[in-house]
Amino acid sequence: MQERRKVQRKNLMAYTQVFDLSGGFLLGYLGDLHLQGAMVIGQRPLEENAELILGIELPELPNISTSRITLPVRVAWCQQDISPEFYNVGFEFKEVTPEQTAMIEAIMNNYEFRRDTPPNYPIKPPTEK
Repeated sequence: MQERRKVQRKNLMAYTQVFDLSGGFLLGYLGDLHLQGAMVIGQRPLEENAELILGIELPELPNISTSRITLPVRVAWCQQDISPEFYNVGFEFKEVTPEQTAMIEAIMNNYEFRRDTPPNYPIKPPTEK
């Protein structure tokens, strides 16, 4: 899958709820995000190529007062997580307005899990002499 991906996804630090607005239930939580799609971690598998309306609850964002993005999506893939009680579901956004693009970019910029180089901690505590 990684070799086919053209856009770098952003892993997120915010626990953002994602709902299936067609069925009216919580799908799970946003795992990663980019402008063309998202990965949701949830407790139920979804059928590939199923079409849904997602409601992504927005965390607090500067200069954005909306609390939810509503997007039509296609289930691109679904696989069991390393924890067998969960599933990772990849969604492809079918339509994204310029306003929604700005909101997605704001989420990625404000809540991306940054993998900066860690401080130079000692490998083991110094021994007493």
